[in-house]
Amino acid sequence: MQTKQIFKSIITAINTVACSTAGTIVQKLKSGFFKNNKRFPFFFILLTEPGEYIKRKVLLLGMGVIILVGSNLQARSAASKYKTNGTAKSDTTRSLAPYFTPAKASKKTPDADGFIQRWLLLEPINKPIRSNAIFTDSYLRTAFTTEYFPNQFTVMPKDGEKVKVAEQELTWHALESTNFNVKLFRFAYGLRKQTYGVLFWAVTIVNCPQEMKNVRMAVGSNSASMWWLNGKEAVLLSGDRRMVMDDCVSTRLTLHKGKNIIRGAVINGPGMSDFCVRFLDEKGVPIKDLTISYQ
Repeated sequence: MQTKQIFKSIITAINTVACSTAGTIVQKLKSGFFKNNKRFPFFFILLTEPGEYIKRKVLLLGMGVIILVGSNLQARSAASKYKTNGTAKSDTTRSLAPYFTPAKASKKTPDADGFIQRWLLLEPINKPIRSNAIFTDSYLRTAFTTEYFPNQFTVMPKDGEKVKVAEQELTWHALESTNFNVKLFRFAYGLRKQTYGVLFWAVTIVNCPQEMKNVRMAVGSNSASMWWLNGKEAVLLSGDRRMVMDDCVSTRLTLHKGKNIIRGAVINGPGMSDFCVRFLDEKGVPIKDLTISYQ
């Protein structure tokens, strides 16, 4: 009913303007105003056209306005019908698929290019970040070394374990990425969590058959991130950046025989958060003789 009243008001207003405009132009045509005024050569073509033709031109223009207004109103009406408690109906089917599958207890090696796909991911910590321009080294070191939950730098979390971060209760998820990169944005979106202005924590275990010296951790992330190997800082990626494989490479590291724990933190404001991690040998060749576990 409200939409019909709006349309009626618009039509009445346009008709009034059209009649007034047409009448004014016809009077000026009769007086020779346009003919004697060189600033209006365009109106010579109107000398032979009646006022009704002018009126129709204005009405056609008005109808265009009505169509645009009507489309906007219809779109708003349709949008309101498909919202329930602030969530669109299409959102009810959110899931982690096809980007993630539940992690399995069976052995898993890196992919064909050496990328680690099995991770324990913590649901995003809310961080009110408007711009990624603030991601300087000093800002990031403060953000990443702040203790958000107990024993965050030493604990080996379990799948389904919950932690308390301020007013948030967050859960750890043991997952396997179906891509070489871990799409954190899709992780948060699939769980109906905040996707922008967020801090993610990731943990995994790399099992080595023997000690490996002089290896390098190669990381890419969107946006900034910091990574630790066995409790020691390995890589810091600062600034606002896109995820590029091997974007930053660590100094020479040693992978011990047996378990090695990788811990990472990825922070983002307005962006599609994700990361990728692999190890390279001295020649820059991906290391694939590893197994990955989450417990």
